[in-house]
Amino acid sequence: MNSGYYAACTGLMARAQALETISNNLANVSTTGFRGSRNVFSSILANTGSAPLSILNQDANDYGVLSSTQLDTSQGILLPTGNELDLGIEGPGYFQIKTATGNAYTRGGSFRVSPQRQLVTSAGDLVMGANGLPVTVIGAPVSISPDGTISTNGAISGKLKLVEFAPTVNMQSIGGNYYTAPDTDALVATRSQVRQGTLESSNVNPVTTVVEMIAAQRDVETMRRVLTMFSSEMDKSAAQDLPRVS
Repeated sequence: MNSGYYAACTGLMARAQALETISNNLANVSTTGFRGSRNVFSSILANTGSAPLSILNQDANDYGVLSSTQLDTSQGILLPTGNELDLGIEGPGYFQIKTATGNAYTRGGSFRVSPQRQLVTSAGDLVMGANGLPVTVIGAPVSISPDGTISTNGAISGKLKLVEFAPTVNMQSIGGNYYTAPDTDALVATRSQVRQGTLESSNVNPVTTVVEMIAAQRDVETMRRVLTMFSSEMDKSAAQDLPRVS
């Protein structure tokens, strides 16, 4: 089969996958603490045997694929809300939370106090403390210092667990503003501060993302047209040339 057909096919798959990532970024442009993902492309050279490929064959058999996505860790804008339980993070840190499936990490600090007096996320998941236990809030008003120390009625009642990850750790999105990474890679935050009464906006630029989506959609349509062209050409060859061979 023509090498161009394979190249167009892998190109279509890569661009379709990239379009999903871009669409997810755009859908979460208003999600508090959301961090966008970037597509990482790589090329695969098809192996046609032990003999070395010529320059022309290398170009014809070099297929682009979407190898992975990478989290954009740039800081979003901290927007003041005036709510004492809204917490933004200045720096690379994350709040550790406990979900039904285990630990997760978020920068979405829109918290509230549950009927059990525990600090929870907007989804109802427990916010963890530096002591490894869920944060308990009893009394009001609540004051939270930059290092995450929680005080109620002037008395210290706990401290938020704020963690950071090395740049080499590839955190994975599990939906919304929740992310996972190996717990062993979670380090005590040293370069991050909590800002009470603020929320971090999504770091996705809507204008840039819309432009990326339009470009990806055009690439997808181009690859589809190329595949149709190759398919028509192969059907034509099968109809005209094969009877002559037989």
